[in-house]
Amino acid sequence: MNMEMINDLRPIKLKHAKEILSLLISKQFEFDILCVTDKITFNPSLPEHITSSFGELILFSLANYTLSSALIENENLIFEAGFGEENFGSQVSVPIKYILQITHDETPLFINVTATFEEPKTDKEHNETPKNPFELNPRNKKFMN
Repeated sequence: MNMEMINDLRPIKLKHAKEILSLLISKQFEFDILCVTDKITFNPSLPEHITSSFGELILFSLANYTLSSALIENENLIFEAGFGEENFGSQVSVPIKYILQITHDETPLFINVTATFEEPKTDKEHNETPKNPFELNPRNKKFMN
């Protein structure tokens, strides 16, 4: 899939994910989300002995108290969860655009093919997004108008 198609799909996938999450939360219907770990924030931060076990992706199960605390704020899914043997409590904030999958009982309800692709960087001089990867390398500027 090319970057233009991915960039065109991003807002559609974000809207779709928000709609599905809103429905699940409003109905208090248990679900799981698979997310890109390094895009998630924890408040308070989790201890190292917990975060060291995380991979590139993390699966959260939203049920019971975690589900009842869930809400969508701006472009984030926010909920409270306990981690590790000591059930260390933290508020989790997941940018919805980095949710790869939403499932219920292992049945996919949503898949986001754009979640693992980095968003294009903007050109600070012209405040526009480069049209192709060639433009992202500063050494290539001498070949452009």
